[in-house]
Amino acid sequence: MLHQSIIQGSTDTSGAIAVGAAVVAGHAALPAAGGQRWVYAFGGGGAEGHGGMLAELGGKGAGLAEMARLGVPVPPGFTIVAEASRRHRAGQGGFPAGLMAQVEEALTRLEAVAGARFGGSENPLLVSVRSGARASMPGMMDTILNLGLTDATVTGLAARSGDARFAYDCYRRLIQTYGTVVQGVGAHVFDAALEAYKEMHGLTRDADLSAADWRAVAAAYRDVIEREAGEPFPQDARTQLFAAIGAIFRSWSNARAVAFRAVHGIPDDWGTAATVQAMVFGNRGTASGTGVAHSRDPSTGEAVLCGEFLADAQGEDIVSGLRTPGPLAGADASLEAVAAEAFAELGRIADRLERHFGDMQEIEFTVQQGRLFILQSRAGKRTPEAGVRIATEMAQAGIISRAEAVQRADLPALADSLRPIADPDAPRDVIACGLPASSGAATGVAVFTSDEAVRLAAEGVAVVLCRPETSPHDVHGMQVACAVVTARGGATSHAATVARAMGLPCVTGARMLRVDPAAGVMTVGDLTVRAGEIITVDGGAGHVILGSVPMIRPEPPEAVALLLRWAEGAGE
Repeated sequence: MLHQSIIQGSTDTSGAIAVGAAVVAGHAALPAAGGQRWVYAFGGGGAEGHGGMLAELGGKGAGLAEMARLGVPVPPGFTIVAEASRRHRAGQGGFPAGLMAQVEEALTRLEAVAGARFGGSENPLLVSVRSGARASMPGMMDTILNLGLTDATVTGLAARSGDARFAYDCYRRLIQTYGTVVQGVGAHVFDAALEAYKEMHGLTRDADLSAADWRAVAAAYRDVIEREAGEPFPQDARTQLFAAIGAIFRSWSNARAVAFRAVHGIPDDWGTAATVQAMVFGNRGTASGTGVAHSRDPSTGEAVLCGEFLADAQGEDIVSGLRTPGPLAGADASLEAVAAEAFAELGRIADRLERHFGDMQEIEFTVQQGRLFILQSRAGKRTPEAGVRIATEMAQAGIISRAEAVQRADLPALADSLRPIADPDAPRDVIACGLPASSGAATGVAVFTSDEAVRLAAEGVAVVLCRPETSPHDVHGMQVACAVVTARGGATSHAATVARAMGLPCVTGARMLRVDPAAGVMTVGDLTVRAGEIITVDGGAGHVILGSVPMIRPEPPEAVALLLRWAEGAGE
């Protein structure tokens, strides 16, 4: 069974709940597109779609379908095609005719595969709802986890898992995310409620909260929603599901996604698919966790499995940057240490997926009590330098052709691979060290908000955006910055991923920094760096440097010279 002690038992789905009248009323049907198929299932030994259906299923859905066909351990689910989101937008929020019925049919089949019941009080099936455009847009759209939990089903999850703390932790996560994404409540309001509760009860870390604490926090979050949104958190699983699907469709048009598409030339009329997938749980103790792996180093291109792992956590914990993860191997809380078999299996799967898709892969995964599940695999973001090395080494290994290697490494990428770096022999006053998340170096004035970065950049000032961690709301600041620094987060956090995609030098997880955007300062011990002071970021070394450092232009890497010879048709 899929979820071992959590989701298991009878596969009887005869009691599936019909769609509530409130849901139907809230999402009026649109005229049908004759014979339109809206839903494609995957998992349970196969898939109805395949990897070539990017336009229909988006990158996430097409990748999951292809991996299911390969026998990779993906949790089962189904993908709603991008055309549904286009018609949802055209119809001012209505679902196209036939969509809801097809979702219900797919949900019934998912219940049978998972051996659990969506909305069931004894053995509840929980799902995630994720966006997925045909082009990668990391962090620009929304995701909702643990969907299907209510006051009734959370008790069933607690009893089935034997872990009430885990169950109520999942519930409070859902209420916060659903309240933010679907009901429009600011995330900071939930954060304030949690901090107030911890202060009242003398607690400092989330790990200190018991099952009773999380239950009380969940109740406080429900009160927050009713007060801020003027409506309650829904206690019907199907109401949650269809409202979440609508919210995922709407996230295609949010301000940060629109800005990202404008910069990267992604058409507005593509729309996004939505994938509904059975939950697996990384927050089930020390033999569980979540992570992101790369089949090759995205900064250097070296052919080695690398990435990050966060024990006893769910996926949003690692990409948000709120917690700094550790490595996949070699540390006490690494994946190799807590689940050695899963670590070995991840290495085999990464190699297989790289060869199958013909490119370096970025793999999101969850380990539930030692068992590995792959949630997504896509072509990974990489620095220009890494891109050249990856392309040439893959051609030499026979994974791709030389012609394809030349095509992948376009002229802008080659130019960027020769961009200036900080002179390694020049004096430097290093005030903080972090993870070398994106290579290159740049000097500019420190700024602590994205709006200030935009204002100064418009005046021609080179700015370094310094944040506790970045979020999708910082994309406009990152777009105008010459470099990025975060105090929290790892090499696969939002800041790192977006900076690599933009070719920005970036240092993340500089934990000795204390960044205070409200005060416009960051501190390191007794040293205070104020807004407007000059700093240098060396993304290759992971250094944050006070003042400026001379830049030099490095010699072209051998991989660049080799690629140029291939492009000219000379040499071997």
